[in-house]
Amino acid sequence: MIIDLIRGGEPLELIITFFSRLFVIFCTMPIHEYAHALIATKLGDNTPKYNGRLTLNPMAHISPLGAIMIFLCGFGYAKPVNVNPRNFKDPKKGMALTAIAGPISNLIMGFVAIFVSTAFARIYYNNPTTIFLAIYYFLYFAGVVNVNLAVFNLLPIPPLDGSRILQLLIPAKYYFKFMQYERYIVIIVFVLIFSGVLSGPLSYISGLIIGLFTNIANLPFILI
Repeated sequence: MIIDLIRGGEPLELIITFFSRLFVIFCTMPIHEYAHALIATKLGDNTPKYNGRLTLNPMAHISPLGAIMIFLCGFGYAKPVNVNPRNFKDPKKGMALTAIAGPISNLIMGFVAIFVSTAFARIYYNNPTTIFLAIYYFLYFAGVVNVNLAVFNLLPIPPLDGSRILQLLIPAKYYFKFMQYERYIVIIVFVLIFSGVLSGPLSYISGLIIGLFTNIANLPFILI
């Protein structure tokens, strides 16, 4: 969490973390939501387009509470993209593909950011200047938050993407009854993350993915 960085007293790391999370909120989260809207539209549902969500404009996608969560603890969400599964030829397949599109976009962006950050780590090793260190921190932290978002959004709870996948696995009457408590579930999840109960397991899963991405990113430099 960003609170831990403040206590740690690393000014450069804190500053870069601040800007990398702003970058994620205003740049990568819109791509996440745009991916949902684009796939839904491609599969025959124009609901996202009619609702103004088929855009990269961040103001169309930002959820205030989700953005605060991203900023403070690295996990969060944006405003869900509404879709109408009845417009899909195969509603279950359409919902699954639409739901998974956002987390996949985050994993792709996370990998790219970590890959490029690895290159700058090598540059910094040979030329230890503050600018290269700052770029490395920025890219690496942006990559980490993207992976965190992918993992977090796959939780099967509203309003996250995983809840839409859950819709495919349980009877509709139970799903919609579950969704009635969305507002309270969000508050509970928020509390669990800040208390560390949920952030610990999520960070562990994210760490495994980040470790895999880092190992892959290091391969070209090992082989050179």
